[in-house]
Amino acid sequence: MLVYLVKRLIVSIVVLLGIALGTFLMIHLIPGDPAKIQLGVHATPEGIAKLHKEWGLDESWPQQFWIYLGNIVTFNFGESTAFNSNVAELVGNRVGPTAVVLIYGILISLVIGVPLAIWAALRQGGWIDNAIRVVTTFTFAMPPFWLALMLALLLGYKLGWFPVSGYETGISGILRTCTLPALTVGLGLLVIVVRNLRANLVTVLHSEYIEAARARGYSELRVVSKHAMRNSIIGVITILASLFGFFVGLLVLVESVFQIPGAGALLVQGVAKRDYKLVQTLVFLSGAFVVIVGFLADAAYAWLDPRIRLAGRQ
Repeated sequence: MLVYLVKRLIVSIVVLLGIALGTFLMIHLIPGDPAKIQLGVHATPEGIAKLHKEWGLDESWPQQFWIYLGNIVTFNFGESTAFNSNVAELVGNRVGPTAVVLIYGILISLVIGVPLAIWAALRQGGWIDNAIRVVTTFTFAMPPFWLALMLALLLGYKLGWFPVSGYETGISGILRTCTLPALTVGLGLLVIVVRNLRANLVTVLHSEYIEAARARGYSELRVVSKHAMRNSIIGVITILASLFGFFVGLLVLVESVFQIPGAGALLVQGVAKRDYKLVQTLVFLSGAFVVIVGFLADAAYAWLDPRIRLAGRQ
């Protein structure tokens, strides 16, 4: 297992370097002078020269990239010109709400999706199975912005159960202000969890070792929860990890609709205000987050599936 994880770690580091190169080139491939664009109508030769020195634009490209890598390692992302604040501190203050909405949304999709998937797999081909697939497909087919607005209209304005904007801390505050954004994320993921887990369970439940467990007199609950789920859940981990890039884009939309002060809303503000340092940092951190989640998913595979550990040794 250790050999396998070391190999995956090396691949992840290479991908991170590629993301760093891409975000570095993002500044340099913008038509025109980034410093002049940033200053706009207030651009002066002195101001442009000052920004060039602060951003290292007066150095050669290889030297600039080396400085950029050093800044990433030390979390020195510079200053935000739009917010007059340190970029690392600004992003750090916004990560919490984004993480809460994302984790809450994934939990909702799992809490609803896993029982539905098990129920559908045990009733394969029946009306319950078909009804579950139709309903989950309907929630997936709805555009996220429309789903967010409908949830806000129904559960917020009509029923008054939840506020439609703002963010509060603490368990009660999170349940009040983050339920609607998390529902938008969770319902969008529901069909992915249900269909993937159902398909895996249908295959596993017809395998020989499951029949052997039933022959030993184990209850159906134990057969499904202890034996079938261990192998079936790997596919769900795989697809959720591969969709984290999609989650980032979805959170940008959700946070804007519900006025959540998270990293997604900050990215929108940074783009609108042409804060290139802030946008560059958020894009890199988003890509790094996806890579880290992918590595953690690989570690989960190795823990859940002994065949991966054996392949790593070979």
